[in-house]
Amino acid sequence: MNDSPTVEASKCLRGGADGVGPLLFARGLDGDRLWLVALLVRPVATSAPMLMTSAAEFAAEPLGRRGGFQVWRYTFWLPAVSGVEYRLEGKCYHVNAALDSDLRLAYVSCDGMEYGDRDRAVAERNTLWRRLAQQHTERPLQLLLQGGDQLYADEMLDIHPALRTWHEGGCQDSADLDCYELAEELRNYLFARYLELYGQPASAWLMARVPSLAMWDDHDICDGWGSLPTTRLDSPLGRSVFRVAREFFLLFQLGATCDDLPAICPDRAGTTLTWTLQLPGLRLIAPDLRSERRPERVLGESGWMALRRALAAVTDEQVFVLSSVPALGPRLSWIEAAMSLVPHVQKYEDDLRDQWQSRAHRAEWRAFLEALLVLHERGDARITVLSGEIHLATRGTLQTRCGPLHQLVASGIAHPPPPAAYARALGLLARLGEAPLPNHPIRLHPLPGQRAIYTAQRNYLILERRAGRWRAWWELEYSGTTPCLELS
Repeated sequence: MNDSPTVEASKCLRGGADGVGPLLFARGLDGDRLWLVALLVRPVATSAPMLMTSAAEFAAEPLGRRGGFQVWRYTFWLPAVSGVEYRLEGKCYHVNAALDSDLRLAYVSCDGMEYGDRDRAVAERNTLWRRLAQQHTERPLQLLLQGGDQLYADEMLDIHPALRTWHEGGCQDSADLDCYELAEELRNYLFARYLELYGQPASAWLMARVPSLAMWDDHDICDGWGSLPTTRLDSPLGRSVFRVAREFFLLFQLGATCDDLPAICPDRAGTTLTWTLQLPGLRLIAPDLRSERRPERVLGESGWMALRRALAAVTDEQVFVLSSVPALGPRLSWIEAAMSLVPHVQKYEDDLRDQWQSRAHRAEWRAFLEALLVLHERGDARITVLSGEIHLATRGTLQTRCGPLHQLVASGIAHPPPPAAYARALGLLARLGEAPLPNHPIRLHPLPGQRAIYTAQRNYLILERRAGRWRAWWELEYSGTTPCLELS
């Protein structure tokens, strides 16, 4: 891997031919040590090198083979200070591991597109990844938060005719369909796609130096997962799709396996992959909004239990809640009602069901907001929700007696924005307002320096703590850096 974040390896998205990594994942602080995991994928004939730090050497743990590649994992620690490094394969990787004073985090989502992502020019696709990597060289980040749709797995539906038929609601399964064989085809496809995704120069350069924390969303499984009809979700073919997607999400986005979940995941059974991480003055909570999702619910019993436990542990600190689907948004029930009356548009209903604001989830949405509101109004915790998914940038507030509860939406870092007319129409809908909790109206606002509620540009978000105070700003593809939004 070239040491410059600006180098592009090829004209089209075909990275990972020689493997990928190291990919760095945060595991948490233990006293003055920052524990990390590094994932390395190399051709099978390559022997596993030692990972070295200034204090110790760490051996590789084999996690499996596929497609001529071996996956290795290193669990190691670095002193929790700035300017530390680890060495692997003769290369030095600098890490900003100082987490107890000033902090600088990046939040990204939607790293791809549904179809044609592999045919895009790499330079165009990775414009914002290069910009983020360059900014890291100037002012190093401590964490990279990835909020959903890191992988667009949609094209896997075309690797076998039964998959496309299943997703479109045709014959669910047939007696002569070998689900084991199909699962192996899915594994081969997803493994190759992850190698392509994390073999891209700018993002690979960054992820080798900045510890990542990720939560998945529907495209990491397949479009609309959880909002599709239950008969499809629970069919043998549907469960195979979910199991394989979960296996590779754990491997490539959390550096974990199905039998060895990271300690940041409180549900040791793995029914929900909700995770939480505490750092000095900061708590990160990422509810898993996909594993237990059904058309009539977002979180299941395990998901709610994990979320409530995470919120109950909050003390006097800033809390960032990663809700892959925006928790504050415009009223959608009217659109859903209209769809039920208009022919030929019911196929888009699962897109609306994906949203917290769907009429199917309204009671659960209120419960989610109430859980955040109670904590925010306690006065010692400051809640901010981070979201992606909609391929637009915006922000929202929920009014409380302790000041606004902020939501910041950054989407997507690589996915093209929808047409400007779509953003304007959604902005008009947002102006109608919404108040699922009495006396706590939701308002959506333009980004600092922008006029429209929704900004139709690719983007990412920077969160910064300086002298104990938090602020945020967006990096927009064409408009550049927005003015800062003060959070505390």
